[in-house]
Amino acid sequence: MERRTIGAGALAVGAVGLGCMPMSWAYSGSRQRGDESVRTVHRALDLGTSLLDTADMYGPFTNELLLGRVLRERRRDAFVSTKAGLLVGEQHIVANGRPGYVKRACDASLRRLQTDVIDLYQLHRADPEVPVEETWGAMADLVRAGKVRALGLCAVGARGGRRSGGRLHDTTLRQLQRVQQVFPVSAVQAELSVWSPEALDALLPWCATRGVGFLAAMPLGNGFLTGTLTPGEGFEPDDVRARHPRFTGEMMAANQPIVVGLRRIARRHGEDVTPAQVALAWVLAQGPHVIALPGTKRERWAAENAAAAGLRLSEEDLAEVSRLPAALGSWD
Repeated sequence: MERRTIGAGALAVGAVGLGCMPMSWAYSGSRQRGDESVRTVHRALDLGTSLLDTADMYGPFTNELLLGRVLRERRRDAFVSTKAGLLVGEQHIVANGRPGYVKRACDASLRRLQTDVIDLYQLHRADPEVPVEETWGAMADLVRAGKVRALGLCAVGARGGRRSGGRLHDTTLRQLQRVQQVFPVSAVQAELSVWSPEALDALLPWCATRGVGFLAAMPLGNGFLTGTLTPGEGFEPDDVRARHPRFTGEMMAANQPIVVGLRRIARRHGEDVTPAQVALAWVLAQGPHVIALPGTKRERWAAENAAAAGLRLSEEDLAEVSRLPAALGSWD
């Protein structure tokens, strides 16, 4: 697989990574099977998908434990990215950016992941009660202590950004400007896909001009862009899509022209090329510093996603994607 670099430290990873969250969190709990997920991680590593993206809140904690089962055997094959800064309660999630907590959270993640160093440690969300510089300073201490190799920041979620009345990523850009004065940012993680291209406006250019890696979360639109979901089929109550305004039966039907367009482009590249691979290739075409992070818990989809790294879209293809209708049912 093509290798791309993250940050000034030139940390090399496969162009397509593996989002591990669906294995333990947020998607259809009845379909989560640990042994199958472990096989999926092994398969992804075999195919050159080196960046494994997790967080301590996924589960909580169980996703890191699952990855630890693989890392104790294949640490050299993997680039480990995990996150801290969010605590999960019974019915709520809260931020905790206190320096002492962040350092304890890192030690706990190291134990669960069965490794002595985290390649990329990301701040999941800034704590409104703690200056972000203090949180970032504690994370920088972890780099100096040899427990972490590089630091990253996750963008503020779409709903929070849009409620503020500004552009989607204004809050994240302000945070980046502040923490960059404390310790270099190596990567920024934010949603980027054919149906959620907002990061192209300001966030992606910010990363490009500073040599910062961009980790494209949800590049398959929570599964919609794969063309495998049936409008109106419904989701399990614990599935985040059950409450997402783009996943009502009405909106899924209304957004089908996007999938139809991706499928049309896929056919031009061969019978075995899928809409999902076109969607991932579009993300990778947005810059050499972009890493796609599709999430899956199935070997089949991990292999399909990895193969997308070899798909090159033409200028005609990219122009056709740009002409696809905007997605309906956003957070606005």
